[in-house]
Amino acid sequence: MNTQNTVEQMQQLNLQGMVKRYEIVLALPLHEQPESHTLMANLAEAEIQYRSHKRTSRNLSRSKLRYNALPEQVHCSAERGLSKEQLLQLCEGDYIAKGENILITASTGCGKSFLACALGRQACLTDYSTLYYSMSRFIETLSAARLDGTYVKWVNQIARTPLLILEDFGLNPLDHKIRLSLLDILEDRYGKHATIITSQLPVNKWHEYIGEVTLADAIMDRLTAHAHKIELRGASLRKGKKVSNP
Repeated sequence: MNTQNTVEQMQQLNLQGMVKRYEIVLALPLHEQPESHTLMANLAEAEIQYRSHKRTSRNLSRSKLRYNALPEQVHCSAERGLSKEQLLQLCEGDYIAKGENILITASTGCGKSFLACALGRQACLTDYSTLYYSMSRFIETLSAARLDGTYVKWVNQIARTPLLILEDFGLNPLDHKIRLSLLDILEDRYGKHATIITSQLPVNKWHEYIGEVTLADAIMDRLTAHAHKIELRGASLRKGKKVSNP
């Protein structure tokens, strides 16, 4: 049997996981190489693992998460307003499957962005495509998409992304067009996909921040219905620590 031909055929079929595992097997002494049925099972498993890892890497790269945050690095306590059980439940990702939102509020430096990124990274690991925007970048991208004619394509991309993270909601002024776009996006996502919002403003101040009562009513209705609300408390975690490890 010409093993090199087999390797080349696997490469032509883009079975990269199988190729790597098969080459490892070929490097073993003949008496240590698995039987045909075991080998086939090992090759199939290797391909599944390779493709899963590739999807995860692609999701993480596309997400543009601000922090490479891990759930186990998130500080949980009753005093902080976030329990370990609550974090673990969110990490399971049911809120994404159900199209539920997470609204995280806290003073600056309390780790709300880090928490959002930890949840975003976990979503990528469980094969959910994720997009992360600061509100300033979100507004800039929205405005640029309107100018270059890619607005519909961009909005459609966001609409079908399982998890959208918007950071620092409440810091940038919103004009009428931005409000309308935000409503369109939230309407398209409502009940189908999840959105995580972080803000220094408490949720009861968001309506006032959005402005234009009718649009604010509609936006808040889609944000808060069936939402998980997390109010982080305590002193800034940046004091004496690196931001990337609160």
